[in-house]
Amino acid sequence: MNSIRRLTTIAGALGPERTRGELIPFLADSNDDEDECLLAVAEEMVRLMSKVGGPEHLHVLLAPLENLASVEETAVREKAVASACEVARGMTKDGVREHFAPLAQRLAAGDWFTARVSACGVLPVAYELCAGQDSLREEMRGAYAKLCGDETPMVRRAAAQHLGSFAAACDKKHVEGEILSLFKQLTGDEQDSVRLLVVEDCASLGKLLSRETCIAEIVPAAKKFVNDKSWRVRYAVAKQLYDLCECVGAQCARDELLSSYERLLTDGEAEVRIASAGGASALCRLVGPEAATSEIVPRVKELATDSSQHVRAALASVVMGLAPTLGKDRTIDHLLPVFLTLLRDEIPDVRLNIISKLEEVNQVIGVDLLAQELLPAIKDLAEDTHWRVRLAIIEYVPLLATQMGVAFLFQQSPTGEDGQLTTLCLSWLSDRVFSIREAAALNLKKLTEVFGAEWASKHVLPKVIAGVQNPRYLYRVAAIRALTLLAAVTGQDACLQEIMPVLKSSAKDAVPNVRFCVAKALGEVALTLDTAAVDGEVKPALKDLETDEDTDVRFYANQSLQMCEIKA
Repeated sequence: MNSIRRLTTIAGALGPERTRGELIPFLADSNDDEDECLLAVAEEMVRLMSKVGGPEHLHVLLAPLENLASVEETAVREKAVASACEVARGMTKDGVREHFAPLAQRLAAGDWFTARVSACGVLPVAYELCAGQDSLREEMRGAYAKLCGDETPMVRRAAAQHLGSFAAACDKKHVEGEILSLFKQLTGDEQDSVRLLVVEDCASLGKLLSRETCIAEIVPAAKKFVNDKSWRVRYAVAKQLYDLCECVGAQCARDELLSSYERLLTDGEAEVRIASAGGASALCRLVGPEAATSEIVPRVKELATDSSQHVRAALASVVMGLAPTLGKDRTIDHLLPVFLTLLRDEIPDVRLNIISKLEEVNQVIGVDLLAQELLPAIKDLAEDTHWRVRLAIIEYVPLLATQMGVAFLFQQSPTGEDGQLTTLCLSWLSDRVFSIREAAALNLKKLTEVFGAEWASKHVLPKVIAGVQNPRYLYRVAAIRALTLLAAVTGQDACLQEIMPVLKSSAKDAVPNVRFCVAKALGEVALTLDTAAVDGEVKPALKDLETDEDTDVRFYANQSLQMCEIKA
């Protein structure tokens, strides 16, 4: 491997002539090595393009790549095909005609199926580069047609996979004739692994054909796939349907494909429903509010109570996107019940997906109508047993606060106590997971940026300062981290009067880990203060820590003192 990775160095030392005459033939003969080495050789061939003496000599690199395009390992073949196509794009027109086109034809006529699989990837590029060579191109179309009818399913699969790129290289008359015929042939293939790849060709061909031809030829094939016996084919259609709808236009999508989309939304296989739900908002935008309300929304309502949690989660991630299309009145009448149903879902991911997309619905109807359901959902997610769910909701709290306002999210109880969400934001500082504690500290800083230093001084700082007295040193460290971040947004007066005294007292903590966190914190706090405050408050505290008995404390104290000097 190390030798192969240095082929460009070897070629540079040999010079172009010896590289062509000795190095490349040697590599062409060395085709029985480990797959990783063969993969590396296929990659290095592209880097040797500048070492063989110019475009007129690039064809010598094709010999080892042709060998690699016929090996059994798929990754090696794919890399060899990609490298061969890149080399061909750098060759002269004569070089392509005399060397690359014959290579493609030899692969297409190979005895072993691996060569024919590689030919499917090479032929589109060879066809594109042989512009003006009508007889040669005709032979290539014939070769590709044979590959589409090959007896080996893997070859037909590769032919279906590359049919779109081959069609893109062809003239329109050939696309509407021979290529469309091959497409129809592959749509009836007995192997579902072939048919599902043909599905991707629907949109590719749709972009090349006229709208009338697309409606007449491609749309019936897509509708046939929607009823395919294989769920994997139906899944592929669900992923591609929007792209096809774009090709045929909104009117045809409403008349011809909307009923097929409804069928996919109610498919018996959960994976198909998931893929279909993912395109709901985009398709609604295309077909317009009237068709969306009458055809798509009823199915969306059913999915909100689907038996599969993954379907509901997929719907929750996109359903908010329907609101801008439907408008305020339709959203309130038809979508609001769906939002509320998903907000009450028992699965955390479903509720989380809804909350993460609130901004879209907020722009249409505001969040007031969802407000009474939001707080319980946020509270449940904030206390979820899975730490990643807790982490995700922490990251959304500042955005929710911006949309809903401090008066609602952090409202006090009638007795004057802090609201539930304020308590939760502070309780995260003593979570058992470090990532949660770190995110909670950053969250408090972001909330202070939204609501101001006065709000933080009244509702946040006293509780964080109290956390510095926690008997567990890790939670004391989290409180110190929060104070460090708050120092940058609460202003110098609050920092000097409330935060600095706490940091100075924590510099005498019995646990070295707390003391070196204070040493790091003082350096960051110094960046937010003026020079006089740094000289009078921060430097003396750091000089005391510089004589600490613990090596780490002394190291960070020295590092923070250097930051103070740079600031000065």
